[in-house]
Amino acid sequence: MGSDALSETGRPADRAAVPAREPPPGVRGAHLVGSMPLADSAAVFKFAEQQLGSHLKRIPDGETGARINWTQWQHDVFAAVPALTSEIFDAGYLKRPKFGLKPGAQAEDVRFAPLGYAKAAKASYQVFRSLKKAGTIRQNVRFQVCLPTPIAPTVIFVFPEDQLKLEPRYEAAMLAELEEIVAAVPAAELAVQWDTAIEFAILEGVLPHALANPEAEIILRLVRLGNYVPEPVELGFHLCYGDSGGRHFKEPGDTSKLVSVANGISRGLTRSLDWLHLPVPKERTDPAYYRALGELRLQPDTELYLGLVHASDGVEGAKRRIGSAARYVSRFGVATECGCGRQKTELLAGLMNIHAEISRPVHA
Repeated sequence: MGSDALSETGRPADRAAVPAREPPPGVRGAHLVGSMPLADSAAVFKFAEQQLGSHLKRIPDGETGARINWTQWQHDVFAAVPALTSEIFDAGYLKRPKFGLKPGAQAEDVRFAPLGYAKAAKASYQVFRSLKKAGTIRQNVRFQVCLPTPIAPTVIFVFPEDQLKLEPRYEAAMLAELEEIVAAVPAAELAVQWDTAIEFAILEGVLPHALANPEAEIILRLVRLGNYVPEPVELGFHLCYGDSGGRHFKEPGDTSKLVSVANGISRGLTRSLDWLHLPVPKERTDPAYYRALGELRLQPDTELYLGLVHASDGVEGAKRRIGSAARYVSRFGVATECGCGRQKTELLAGLMNIHAEISRPVHA
């Protein structure tokens, strides 16, 4: 963790002793994408509050334990279905078991057990609630639940010929998890983020899939998932190019695919889109990467977060990326490209420091 101390109340101690650099104009707030390499949700909540405090509107539970490697823990969910069989599949970027229907089995024979997301969220919320009651974290911060879009585990774990048959079964199981979370957490305290990564592997032609018209079909799915989150629960999307092994599945040429999908989501939703997160590769300080951001057509109140914080070049590198992005969008917050779960723990405090130095608080 960082060197900043907590006060006797458990609130962040005064950070005035650390010389502050003036954040670039228009940069307001920070966003934590999801995973954190810490012991448990209590450690994540305390660390986030200590390090970033008023810069955050929401705090995730860190996806600690079995969830730290995103969807990998869902292997056991697929393996437990009697109607499925599996074999190892090597897609280059990822090598793991893939599943398909057993000979003679039908999609209707597939019954997924509880996926585990609701169980984890309910346990973490009790910790979150206790820390709020104790004054350790602020009252106006929401509990952020991060969920993979159903197409992600389906494409990752299912052979293409069976993906369209099994995806609706898995989506129904995921929406049941969401309903359980919404029933357990007060709407005024809850924020739901759909993690959207495999969709861009499909759009970039990296992973085998069964979609005939990928972008249109992906947007339809994302809009459906977004509309399923009831207001006043907050809704956000994290658009991603992956970070398995510390690298993207493909380096994006620019932000055009991200912007096209984001606009499709915003256009199709019948409810508010509260935030959107887009990745920024560390090498891309050139304006060409960001130019398509000028074509973003988000709802007026949607918060935009750019994942331009990288440990390797710190505040100065982030400012270079901010300068290029600011040519095309006038106001945004900051984040890392993806979750921090695969980062070294000793780097976390430094990463949070970068967030704080390059953005203005959202909560006084």
